[in-house]
Amino acid sequence: MSGKPIMGSRMRKIGWAAVLLTCTSAYGALHLKVNSVKSEVRQAERRIVALREQKLMLETEFETRANQQQLANWNEVDFGYQAPTAKQFLEGERQLAQFGTPRAKGAPEPITVAHAPVETEESIFPAMVSPITGKAIAAEVPRDNPPKPIARENLSARLMRPAQRVEIGPIAGGAE
Repeated sequence: MSGKPIMGSRMRKIGWAAVLLTCTSAYGALHLKVNSVKSEVRQAERRIVALREQKLMLETEFETRANQQQLANWNEVDFGYQAPTAKQFLEGERQLAQFGTPRAKGAPEPITVAHAPVETEESIFPAMVSPITGKAIAAEVPRDNPPKPIARENLSARLMRPAQRVEIGPIAGGAE
């Protein structure tokens, strides 16, 4: 009788292992099914978002086209506007200037703006200084093209020269 309890104990262990293996397999299959359903739900949500965006775009397009028709109706009936024709376009500034009139007596002088020529060969400004250390910051310069030194008297003469006068033209709607 001593052999039967050992055999029953082994059968129980094998039974429990089979039950555990079955449960683990069922859990794995269920887990895969849940993940596939989640994936389908995400795809459906993305599709819903895409369709909402498309609906919003189509509504905007519809409203825009409806407003264009309303504007066209207002232009024709209320304001009398018409689309420009080909002979209404100008070739350039000279043709535009032909429509201008000379300045009337007592009209204000044209607005002038100070304008200095742009220095292209070398910078006229002193080196940048670090606010923390107070020392000059070295700019990276290619070794094959070193910068030209600027004489101090040259720099101050350039900074102090008078600005050139540039004429813009009369103010629209000025006194006549």
